[in-house]
Amino acid sequence: MNLQWLAWNNLPWIKATRPQWRYALRNAIAMCLALCIAYGLDLDQPYWAMTSAAVVSFPTVGGVISKSLGRIVGSLLGAGAALLIAGHTLNEPWLFTFAIAAWLACCTWTASHYQNNVAYAFSLAGYTAAIIVFSSVNLTDVSDLWTIAQARVCEVISGILCGGVMMLLLPSTSDGDALMNSLHQMHQRLLQHAELLLSRAETETIRTAHETVISQILTMNLLRIQAFWSHYRFRRQNDVLNYVLHQQLRLTSVLSSLRRMLLNWPDAPESLFTGIDALLEELKRPEADKYRLALILRRLTPAASGDYRQRAFVQRLRYYCWMYLNVSRWIRLLERADADSQLQPPKVPALARETDSAEALWSALRTFSVIVLGCAFWLNTQWSSGASALTLTAIACVLYSSSPSPSGSVTLLLKTLLWLSLFSFVMKFGVMVQISTLWPFVALLFPLLLTLQLFKLQQKQRAAMWGQFIVFMGSFIAVTNPPEWDLQDFLNGNIAKVCGVILAWLAFQVLRPSSDARRSRRHIQALRRAFLDQLRRHPQQSESHFESQIYHHISQLSNSRDEQARIWLLRWGVVLLNCSHIVWHLRQWHCTSDSLRGIRDGSLHDLQQIMSSRGVRHSALDEILNRLQSMIDALLPLPESEASELAGMLWRLRCSLGQLKQAVPQNQ
Repeated sequence: MNLQWLAWNNLPWIKATRPQWRYALRNAIAMCLALCIAYGLDLDQPYWAMTSAAVVSFPTVGGVISKSLGRIVGSLLGAGAALLIAGHTLNEPWLFTFAIAAWLACCTWTASHYQNNVAYAFSLAGYTAAIIVFSSVNLTDVSDLWTIAQARVCEVISGILCGGVMMLLLPSTSDGDALMNSLHQMHQRLLQHAELLLSRAETETIRTAHETVISQILTMNLLRIQAFWSHYRFRRQNDVLNYVLHQQLRLTSVLSSLRRMLLNWPDAPESLFTGIDALLEELKRPEADKYRLALILRRLTPAASGDYRQRAFVQRLRYYCWMYLNVSRWIRLLERADADSQLQPPKVPALARETDSAEALWSALRTFSVIVLGCAFWLNTQWSSGASALTLTAIACVLYSSSPSPSGSVTLLLKTLLWLSLFSFVMKFGVMVQISTLWPFVALLFPLLLTLQLFKLQQKQRAAMWGQFIVFMGSFIAVTNPPEWDLQDFLNGNIAKVCGVILAWLAFQVLRPSSDARRSRRHIQALRRAFLDQLRRHPQQSESHFESQIYHHISQLSNSRDEQARIWLLRWGVVLLNCSHIVWHLRQWHCTSDSLRGIRDGSLHDLQQIMSSRGVRHSALDEILNRLQSMIDALLPLPESEASELAGMLWRLRCSLGQLKQAVPQNQ
């Protein structure tokens, strides 16, 4: 038996760092304080205040504020819905069933279309209504419904206020500092990524590194939202932050384009790679400037009669260097800006957040079906603990429908509740039954919560389980005012809660979420439709909007275990993005020759024949690739410098389109 965890240095209180102690103390005190306030207000179920304080226990100020706002709005919306549903349907059981099931399905569907605190608000609106409505089925006086709804909202707000007060007294690391550090680290990471992609090596790490960089940039958008809520300075500079994130995504796009050109240019001169190394070393210097970079680029740029491929590659490389310096400048301006500064970056849209409508509708149907089934069983059996079971079913279905792996999340919740059932029995009938006042219980609860919070921070692999244990502990030990010691009722309630999660687990097994392979195909089809829009004379989406939309779709499967689905989505996204950049470049390219403009327009027109929303037309693709090569061969003998420039752009387009040969034909 391994007893190494009992060693003195491995005890959670000994190895905890100062930030971990601050986080654990803040949240443990907030939960105990919320319980005491709810008890002082004579609320009948004060443990909901403790649960609310646990839910908003974020490590940053911005996270606490955004989560608290979402929780307050969701609680008020859910309480209002509960009053309407229960107030009009309690006397009609089946009407009540379909009304609450429809509300929960609507909240599930709506939450799937949003993210962050907005999605959380709609999720909370769903299961707050379930908590109030299911606990009101035996009421004989409708006026008591208002009392229950009022108590639940007061408990939620009490917990949120306690969490906010403790965040002010024991503040954590600044959201702004975390965001600025992340921006600097990502900026340096883009140079390391450039070294990897612009080398001769061909390894599997290149693909995984590209996925990781994209995921990290999109994750920084969450830091931007948190800084927005906690810092007035960053709220004023929100456009700058959004612009910087867009530009960092564009830098990854340029790197993938350069990589594609190198793969289609096997005989690239060695001097080119030497020049790339010199450029990247210069960009690493804090005082890097365009003049030094221009001297290196001048050595790499061929003469007018030189290799058109090298000229196209160097032009794209120069674009990367200038953009990198531009992002560095905006980050410096952002650091130096005070609360009164108002920077004006170029306008870019917010990072795209597309929704899988088919999956959202399927999740709503699952929630509606399982609630109707559960209510039907409750009506026919008259189960006294049916309210507890259906409340946990509603929470699991609404909360986990939008998670990357809902079945795994519900399974983890089921394991946590089984452990909680055993723990709450010992706690309630072994300890709490011997305590007659609140303060001795709080003195016992505080070190317990402190230890659990430290476990959550230190045991990364079990962090989700400890988090669920802390959140649901209040509802299992059921600190009520006045206390209740009915053993049979306690056991029935715990069994009902576990059965409610089992019912949700069965719902996720029967009405399974789409597989990652199917989701990947839907994302790819959405990307193809968006790309076809880019080929129009007047596309509906701008270049930046299309770019962020692609990266959002790629990020949707970043945690998928289906490697094949992830690879194909990344390939399609990168290829279509590179082609989109070239299309915009060709569209904005100006020349004096009518014949060159005709060649340019013809290449843009040919692209529309390659694919549809269903897939690639391989016969047309082969024909277009041959036609592009013929155009390049016809342009090379021409003496105009514009002809060589157009040949380089068409070569870039051919390099990007060549990867579509690996795609599945549209008839399959």
